[in-house]
Order: sequence, then structure tokens, then C-alpha cells
Amino acid sequence: MDRSRVVIVIPALNESASIVGVVEAAARYGIPIVVDDGSTDNTAALATQAGAMVVSHESNQGYDAALNAGFKKAAELGSEIIITIDADGQHDPSLIQKFVNAIDAGADVVVGIRSRRQRFAEHIFAWYTHWHFGIKDPLCGMKAYRTVVYEVLGHFDAYGSIGTELTIFAAKRGYRLGQIEFEVREREGQSRFGQVLAGNYKILRSIFIATTY
Repeated sequence: MDRSRVVIVIPALNESASIVGVVEAAARYGIPIVVDDGSTDNTAALATQAGAMVVSHESNQGYDAALNAGFKKAAELGSEIIITIDADGQHDPSLIQKFVNAIDAGADVVVGIRSRRQRFAEHIFAWYTHWHFGIKDPLCGMKAYRTVVYEVLGHFDAYGSIGTELTIFAAKRGYRLGQIEFEVREREGQSRFGQVLAGNYKILRSIFIATTY
């Protein structure tokens, strides 16, 4: 596989415990870009040492802003396919090949389907998107996109919808969607959604955004 055509965007906040393993495994399939979103540990330095291209935010800007920065850099590099995975080790990087294969087989966007979800609000969001678009797990952090889909929209996420805007945009526009089930590993560190109440609020807000825009 031509690694240069695939970029793996890895948003990271204080993920020094897991970032090296994730980067080294992801690098087998493409160019890893770690977006260090204001970490106070040595995440950025470790990612660089592991072989990643690192985009750094001086302060924490949030999950969506990190992905926006990563997608912008991936498009600048001329990538054909952009994969997103979490930095905490929850997603097995060996799955990247399956996502690339699904794109090569004709899908424009490929959404991961986790073996389990953490929050009640995630089940509500999944019910909504499954009913309307056939998307079973919109909040899964592992997805694959043809870069052209991102370029048509012009951004990854403008509304802070926890990484769902581009996928839902693609579904509404009739792009071809694929889905891949996988087993979720144990998370190292805190969920990107934050604490229980704050996380549920973010997710419910994302449902509102999805139904409005």
C-alpha cells in the first residue's frame, strides 16, 4: 500500500502513556499526524520521537478543533484518504487497513461501530442517526473519509458536534457510507467527552445540531 495516500489523524490531550504505541502502529499504514491539543505532559515530544508529524495547540481547543487542524494538514499533504483514531489506545491501529480497503471498494466515508458505548446519550444519538441515515455509531472516533468529501464541505466540524458533522453532511449529500464493527479496547485515561453530566450534555447538544443544520 502507498503510505503517502493515507493520513491518520490522532487528536491527543495528555496521552503520554499510549501515544508512542498508537503512532508506531498507525505508521505502518500511512502518515500519522498527532494534533497535540494543549497537553501539559510530553505527548508532543513522544509523538515526534515515534515518527509522527505533530501539530500543536498552545492551549486546549477541544476535540473538534483538534480534528479540524489535523484534516487541514492532511489535505495540504495531498492525501487521498484520512483516517481518524483515538490516542488512548482504544482503537486497534491494525483496523486501519480494513477502513482503507472499504474506501478502495467504493465507500466515501467509513464509520466504525464499537462493541460497546459508554453513555446513555450515545445510545440516543445512535438511534437517531441509524433511523435517519443508517449510521449505527456516529460518535465512534475511528472513521475514514475520502479527502474530497472534506474539501467539499470546507471544514471538518464548525459547530462542536463531537466529530459528527462531516459524517452527517456526507450522509445528507448521498455519499456512499460503509461501516465496520470492531471490539473496543480498554481506554487509557479520561474519555474525550469528559465527566458524565458534561459528556451527556455535549452529546445531546450534538443531536440538536445534527437535526438543525
